[in-house]
Amino acid sequence: MSDAALTTTVSTKGQVILPKVIRDRLHWDAGTRLSLENTAEGVLLRPLNVAFAPRQPDEVFGCLRYSGEPKSVEQMDAGIAAETRRRHARDRY
Repeated sequence: MSDAALTTTVSTKGQVILPKVIRDRLHWDAGTRLSLENTAEGVLLRPLNVAFAPRQPDEVFGCLRYSGEPKSVEQMDAGIAAETRRRHARDRY
């Protein structure tokens, strides 16, 4: 199917449905955020740059390398508290 044969309609709510063949070709799944630009030739749609696709914790757990001794929960809590104090002190001045 050629792109020229594709059409769509603006709904009463101002919504436009992009044909599936276009969404598939561009890998625009449901929820893809797009920017709009008004050009001399019409409206240009571009996906917003997203550094990383949303992930669940179990999909990324353990992906960062760490070569030292494991930290205890208490050590991690102390590190978080120290960084919070450091940032708070910086923001006050």
